[in-house]
Amino acid sequence: MRTMTAPALRPYPSAHRLDLVEDLHGHRVADPYRWLEDADDDATRTWSQAQDERYADYRQGLTARVGDGPWSAERLTTRLRELLGAGVVGAPAWRGDRYFFVRRTGEQEHAVVLVSDPDPDLEAEGGRRERVLIDPVALDPAGTTTLDSWQPSKEGRLLAYQVSHGGTEESVLHVLDVTTGELVDGPVDRARYSPVAWLPGGEAFFYVRRLAPDLVPADEQQYHRRVWLHRVGTSPDTDVQVFGEGLDLTNYYGVSVSRDGRWLIVSASAGTAPRTDVWIADLTAAGGVEAPWFVEVAVGLDAQTGAWVGRDGRLYVHTDLDAPRGRVAVTDPTSPGVPHWRTLLAEDGTAVLEDVAFTDGGGDDRTPTLLVASWRRHTVSEVTLHDPTTGALQGAVDLPGLGSVSGLVTRPDGGGDVWFSYTDHTTVPSVRRFDATTRTTSLWAAPPGTVADVPPVRAQQVEVTSADGTVVRAFVLARTDALDADGRPLAPAPTILYGYGGFQISLDPAYSAATLAWVEAGGVYVVANLRGGGEEGEDWHRSGMRAHKQNVFDDFHAVAEHLVAGGWTTPDRLACWGGSNGGLLVGAALTQRPDLFAAVVCSAPLLDMVRYQRFGLGVTWTEEYGDADDPVELGWLLGYSPYHRVVDGTAYPATLFTVFEGDTRVDPLHARKLAAALQAATSADVDRSPVLVRRETGVGHGARALSRSVALTVEQLQFVADRTGATR
Repeated sequence: MRTMTAPALRPYPSAHRLDLVEDLHGHRVADPYRWLEDADDDATRTWSQAQDERYADYRQGLTARVGDGPWSAERLTTRLRELLGAGVVGAPAWRGDRYFFVRRTGEQEHAVVLVSDPDPDLEAEGGRRERVLIDPVALDPAGTTTLDSWQPSKEGRLLAYQVSHGGTEESVLHVLDVTTGELVDGPVDRARYSPVAWLPGGEAFFYVRRLAPDLVPADEQQYHRRVWLHRVGTSPDTDVQVFGEGLDLTNYYGVSVSRDGRWLIVSASAGTAPRTDVWIADLTAAGGVEAPWFVEVAVGLDAQTGAWVGRDGRLYVHTDLDAPRGRVAVTDPTSPGVPHWRTLLAEDGTAVLEDVAFTDGGGDDRTPTLLVASWRRHTVSEVTLHDPTTGALQGAVDLPGLGSVSGLVTRPDGGGDVWFSYTDHTTVPSVRRFDATTRTTSLWAAPPGTVADVPPVRAQQVEVTSADGTVVRAFVLARTDALDADGRPLAPAPTILYGYGGFQISLDPAYSAATLAWVEAGGVYVVANLRGGGEEGEDWHRSGMRAHKQNVFDDFHAVAEHLVAGGWTTPDRLACWGGSNGGLLVGAALTQRPDLFAAVVCSAPLLDMVRYQRFGLGVTWTEEYGDADDPVELGWLLGYSPYHRVVDGTAYPATLFTVFEGDTRVDPLHARKLAAALQAATSADVDRSPVLVRRETGVGHGARALSRSVALTVEQLQFVADRTGATR
């Protein structure tokens, strides 16, 4: 093994402390590093450049320590590329005999959108011809353009798609002709997070766009969305506003049009609040498509609701109203209100209803023959079969293992086929097809590349009791040869504890190259299913939000303590890892329980919970965390805000902040401020437990090129391995 002399890390960069203490609703709140909020200030630039240099020093020393062994950047990069070599394939979006899908080979930087058409001359290829429609790298060879979404017209003749640049997620909408590949419309800006709902014929669609910047206050320009009608080939300046005037400025809107073009459904949620209002309009009635008359489906209720009109003409509603784990109701679209709902698929006491689909005879035969439902029971997916009229259980779909199902896709023109994606901790995602006639499932599309071999890995679910007695579950992954016959660890090992715990997001079983690379090298990887997530339904979510956010951190600490007590690891070999809201999670962990962790990876985090809503999309998250302008809710936030819980003279664990300068969701200022506070306060040895900042330009909070993802993961894994003793 090649080794080099590792230089000692230079002292932490100078960061002057402001004597800034504010009285906020009776709370004395210090903010000594507020100057780091301004990324363009010369002092911030100097500080950031010094952090870059210090991180480069650390990287040089790490390279010397690992040499050309298994933890070298070259070896890790190669292995991650192998584990990602299978690539990705998505479920089909059918339009007649044509279907659209996404695919990425193991070598491609971004997934591309393809179309598949019947071609009887290509018998060897299954009688179909594939063509690439959208390739982000063809649009931008630098790889900094990402495909945010796409939607074919109802006939499949046109395709609307949205791209953004440099990680900003500021989508620009275009329309192309599927046959010729030529652009026929766009660009349309201000279309971030916009659905597209085509009208039959492909001449127009409904979509969501923000108001022009000169029409709203400067600090509200990223809000004020409206639903518009756009006619293909016309200027967006002439679009007709059809919905959203006078509603909450932070509203996100959903929009869909029934297959026959008669019914328009619009949904609205204020920011990320767990409540959805839904309206329906008959586009064949007076007013037509330009002035639809909306009728309430579910408005002003403390519930999340989604609605659609099926091929049989009935209105279906998927809701958690009076059913925190979800149910499906049905009514006539001319009588859409809650009093008219009839429960078709009742709530399950222990499983969360994820999705439903209906099969029928296809074509003119629109009578449903089967209701297919996907559930998540303690994060593990199930797919069940039901009578489409009564909801009575008729059977279940066989799945390849204990994993996750996403999407139940049918043909818009009906039929007996349902497509879905499946994955688990050791299985790459694939697309499977369920045949309602034979009630059998088969592999429909596998990823295009080579699936890497991995040593036997065991994934087991453990139950942990949190501080208030709540049972919390976690998946523990380890090499089989590191366990005894009962699945217990033979010896403590370097361990990564990963979590999120917010916004009703569920951490379900899924294939991860980073996880497998870590476990393959002898580490243990743990995914904690914390309150605040969606693993157990809306009650589970709400028990970890707003005034109850501390429950999330208590759950995380309980899992960490269980890992130590069970002999899986020790505090000096345990790392925690999280990003975005998960960055807040590990920020709270390192400031509340610095004794419990040797290393922390904190990526794109929220950390100053007093001022978070002033930056990025923070205003849209007040329903999740609380409003710092409210005296009571400020008390909740100060109770755990990591930036405000730093204590001088505390030995904090080694911490790596990874931030992305194009991030328009969570401003990198959060990481800058906590990094400065930790560097000033920690009593830990600067070389043994360093606080580091890794900055990256040209990317943001969301999707990125494959090579950038691999490079980031390599450095994060190396940091954790270095600080938990895995490299020794």
